[in-house]
Amino acid sequence: MSAQLQTPADPVLLIERLPGHVTRITLNRPLARNAINGDITTALDAALLATEQDDDVRAVVLTGSGREAFCAGADLKEVAAGRGRQLRTERGGFAGFVYAPRTKPWIAAINGPALAGGTEIALACDLIVAADTATFGLPEVQRGLIAGAGGLYRLPRALPRHVALELVATGDPLQASRAHQFGLINHLVAAPELQDTALSLAQRIARNAPLAVRESLAIARQAHDLDEAPLKQLSAESLARVAASEDLREGLQAFIEKRAPQWRGC
Repeated sequence: MSAQLQTPADPVLLIERLPGHVTRITLNRPLARNAINGDITTALDAALLATEQDDDVRAVVLTGSGREAFCAGADLKEVAAGRGRQLRTERGGFAGFVYAPRTKPWIAAINGPALAGGTEIALACDLIVAADTATFGLPEVQRGLIAGAGGLYRLPRALPRHVALELVATGDPLQASRAHQFGLINHLVAAPELQDTALSLAQRIARNAPLAVRESLAIARQAHDLDEAPLKQLSAESLARVAASEDLREGLQAFIEKRAPQWRGC
């Protein structure tokens, strides 16, 4: 949907069930550069919970509507009007998303600038696919704010330390091409290829055993937070659950029979 066709009745979040056990969720406030307001926060919080509870969903792509931005962060008009508390939820934090516990992989498909909270939403995803026109940044310091939705510690984990500190202190944007060089972006593509690339990546993930993906991500997401001993323990516990699963038996049988596995999921 183009910005010109948006009407007040349009949903602020578009949810599509796509082939291959993939769901695409689109932030849909293009006239406001997909800035986060209370309605998007409530909708995204509910959508995340719904994907967690739906065994048919194995991977999620999160993107923005229009060509102007992936997400410009918090809607500052809402903040100025005293409605800033509506831009977070108890379970998910900012946008109902950045701190939300989840077991399934989320891929950010960055169609344009991802600024402030937009960068923090992208950092909260597991993988990032970006158009070559995209940019990232934490410009909060230019408005007398700080990036309070995870960006101040997730960005230095994702980028070389001095690069991240420069972005934090200046508020300047980072071009997608440079972000890709530093490993922040998994795949950098021309804008017309963005959605196909992100969906293809999601489908490749979704072809794998759902339980194995879930258990693997649960450990990998904590690699920067825990020491070796607790990670070793988590790995042993996960391995025991996977070893007792129907998915493992199906995966081995499918390998022997030279066919695609039919996963029962988690």
